[in-house]
Amino acid sequence: MNQEETTLVPRLVRESQSEATQLVLPNDTNTLGALLGGRLMHWIDLAGALAAHRHARAFVVTASIDHLDFLVPVQVGDVVILCSSVNRAFHTSMETGVKVWVENYMSGSRRHVSSAYLTFVAIDRYGRRVPVPPVTPETPEEKRRFEDAGRRREQRQAEAARKRTAGK
Repeated sequence: MNQEETTLVPRLVRESQSEATQLVLPNDTNTLGALLGGRLMHWIDLAGALAAHRHARAFVVTASIDHLDFLVPVQVGDVVILCSSVNRAFHTSMETGVKVWVENYMSGSRRHVSSAYLTFVAIDRYGRRVPVPPVTPETPEEKRRFEDAGRRREQRQAEAARKRTAGK
């Protein structure tokens, strides 16, 4: 560990939390008036990046996004709410979690649309990786997500190793 890494002050999960709201307009939808999956993925990436930026206080780039399911349709006129935070930080990377809700503001109902885990890498303005501060979870839910993020990272690394071996 170099001197720069040892001076990184841990940050609380709540310091990275972000909430973004999007109104679904006709340009965001398919011919049936339902939100395009690619548009939602774009919004998820932005929400995750914002949490990563807040935590690292650096530029970040998306390294990966885990499995993504679309649980309920989202229609023109619905409000999409994206809640994100950093679950865990590693050396130069961070896992962010993004949970997406759809709200019908006419009825006041809210439904879970999707959840995603994204990995971001902190970089400087020249594209070189930079260390990120550790995450300090406070609540039981944050502690569970912190532990789960470590397991997901191990799974991603094992999968990457399998892919490298299969390619030889």
